[in-house]
Amino acid sequence: MIDDDSDLETVAIVPALLGHGESFHHALDLVARERKYLSMLEAPPLEQTLQFMMGCIERGDPRFVAVVGGEVVGWCDITRHDRPIHGHRGTLGMGILPQYRGRGLGRKLIDATLAQAREAGFVRIELSVHSDNARAISLYGKAGFVIEGLQRDAVYVDGEYRDAIMMAIVERENATG
Repeated sequence: MIDDDSDLETVAIVPALLGHGESFHHALDLVARERKYLSMLEAPPLEQTLQFMMGCIERGDPRFVAVVGGEVVGWCDITRHDRPIHGHRGTLGMGILPQYRGRGLGRKLIDATLAQAREAGFVRIELSVHSDNARAISLYGKAGFVIEGLQRDAVYVDGEYRDAIMMAIVERENATG
């Protein structure tokens, strides 16, 4: 656990590699099982997660992980849309283990991932965030995302509906074609 800001120096922000797969899967599962941040309630099977990671790596999708002592404690990725007319767009996903939240790690992850996305020619990065996740909404706003809309009752967990906020960054100067 991080006790003060000096401990953040032990966190490495590195490109996600297949070797991070099992640790990433574990972190993804822990955050998903909190049942309040992700669009899943548990991680997919390990093999499916590894296939997803391999596809992202092969396509060159921006993906970074935060690692402490060889273990993934957070991640941020942008998955490029697969249809040619949407190829300039990507969807951002991220998560951080509870004991590492509130220390600036999310900002470091998102900044690294967005920088790589710009280099790769992404023009539009979009995301969906639960409307009751004020910390994430604030982080995304500080990183340059703007609110584009609201999806009412977009999420249903444990008998409760929640709205989702749609946010995006659009930077046409990144266009490569």
